[in-house]
Amino acid sequence: MQNRQRTRPGALESLPLIDVSGIRTGDRYRLRTIADEIGLAAREIGFFRIIGHGIDLALVERTYQMAERFFALRDAIKRRNYIGLSTNHRGYVPFTEKGDYPDEVNRSYEAFDLGVDLPHDDPDYLAGNRLLGPNVWPGVAGFKQTVSSYYEQISALGRLISSALELHLGLTPGTMTNQMTKPISQLRLLHYVHQNTEIDVKSVNMGAHTDYECLTLLHTRNAGLQVMTSEDCWIDVPVDHRAYVVNIGDMLEAWTNGQLRSTPHRVLNRCPERFSMPYFVAANHDALIRPFPELVGQGGVEKYEPFTAGEHLERMLVRDFPYLRKHRPAGLVESGTSVKNPFEGRMKRSSS
Repeated sequence: MQNRQRTRPGALESLPLIDVSGIRTGDRYRLRTIADEIGLAAREIGFFRIIGHGIDLALVERTYQMAERFFALRDAIKRRNYIGLSTNHRGYVPFTEKGDYPDEVNRSYEAFDLGVDLPHDDPDYLAGNRLLGPNVWPGVAGFKQTVSSYYEQISALGRLISSALELHLGLTPGTMTNQMTKPISQLRLLHYVHQNTEIDVKSVNMGAHTDYECLTLLHTRNAGLQVMTSEDCWIDVPVDHRAYVVNIGDMLEAWTNGQLRSTPHRVLNRCPERFSMPYFVAANHDALIRPFPELVGQGGVEKYEPFTAGEHLERMLVRDFPYLRKHRPAGLVESGTSVKNPFEGRMKRSSS
């Protein structure tokens, strides 16, 4: 079947660049202006870029260096931290741990997954929660200190962007962020490897997908990330070392009753080696993701069935991680069940 997806290089104008330097001030007018710029981009394409974000770029570079040092270790050493050995989905994801994406032909990446670093006596962790608890820390000098510092800064920025969206949407402050007090937010350290010279719509390192959480924040360092527009056209995300790319995820699309868009995106093979560090802003595990009444309106229709944040993320992780399908943790899908993400249904019309 012929693939009709189109690819258009560049297209800087399609991904707005927003200066959010005033987001931390008490100037209500500046904050409102920034919030509406963010909100407009979130409505139109679901992706935008920000500068003036306040993240220490020197810390960003040190975190990349920590990732590079870890991924340079021998495979046997990295596998001591294999995610399948953890009790709460933390640690090393080898090249062989492949997700179930139909267009992921040349998938070649490894990862290290982290979250909120909770103590070993955390009650949710002790109760068997698969997404909460302590991190796995490899024996790389400076890794824990550096990555923890980065996690603290990037998670704080995620809450600020979430608060700005509350303002834009006319929601009471805290409507979303009060449900992000113990979030299932994840940081992924990714190492992509380009193993051949082919570059086309089938030469992807990560297949087309939406992100499962509320927001994703990604520092831009290398080319390869592409976004699908509402016209079913793939566009390149520009590389700007000052900037973060922000995109809307499934949970926020549902919370806003579709006013904000969870946009499909993918990663092409564009360079021999690529490091990436997406941070996924999520709600609490038991947070109910149901359209906010203020955004449905009197007599309006809720376009999304309610689900909990943890339920959705766990189901999607089963698709992404063979070790979860193998062990079938209690409460996840039955053996042999094909896991589908309803938020990715819009991609079907572009692949037929």
